[in-house]
Amino acid sequence: MAHPNPVLVLGGRSEIGLEVAERLVRAGARTVVLAARRSHDLAGETARLTALGADVETAEFDADDVGAHEGFLAGVVARHGAVDAVVAFGVLGDQARAEHDVAHALAVVHTDFVAQVSVLSHLANLLRPLRAGRVVVFSSIAGARVRRANYVYGSAKAGLDGFASGLADALHGSGVRLLLVRPGFVVGRMTTGMSPAPLASTPAQVADAVAAALAAGRGEVWVPGTLRALAAAMAVTPRPVWRRAPR
Repeated sequence: MAHPNPVLVLGGRSEIGLEVAERLVRAGARTVVLAARRSHDLAGETARLTALGADVETAEFDADDVGAHEGFLAGVVARHGAVDAVVAFGVLGDQARAEHDVAHALAVVHTDFVAQVSVLSHLANLLRPLRAGRVVVFSSIAGARVRRANYVYGSAKAGLDGFASGLADALHGSGVRLLLVRPGFVVGRMTTGMSPAPLASTPAQVADAVAAALAAGRGEVWVPGTLRALAAAMAVTPRPVWRRAPR
């Protein structure tokens, strides 16, 4: 891109989001907006990006406050124009708790699906008139076929995957591009204490794949790429076998 867009990271503490922002700055982006709760406490994240030459702005953003999304995003676009938005917030939740605590199950689905639908819809509405901008959405292998072991989180990701796929088609020809990222198990803060699943990756590896897919103009990417074949196998696994599938 001759004039890289400013970068907006929704979930300004996200390990993957920051890794993606770093790569976009190295590719020429000069401005990064880190949006998160407790935005006054983003000194480390800000320093990390300013060291690469970026101008960093921090902004207060609560993903779960969907009523505030439109005004917040409209303000960012009014200040910076078309942006490359990295939608990097989310929660894993506690599956065992969610099976008995309905409020917890709803909270996971609200953050991982409802809030994502909100920001994606507002971003699409704001960027379409500009005929520019890119949006990065993180689905998961967990949504490819929902497992008994993590069906609350997996169902939210399945819904997000379907919504983002449809939105990408709706945006075709508009000048706005959506990249749907489907990583497997990512070793990071969210999965601390968990044994890595096969084909695990790191935030840096996910970000490398995102940066390469954006540069190539792709619409979706699996991380690692071999997960695409695994997802196909998952789809045809008999239900009695699938029911016993581990995390």
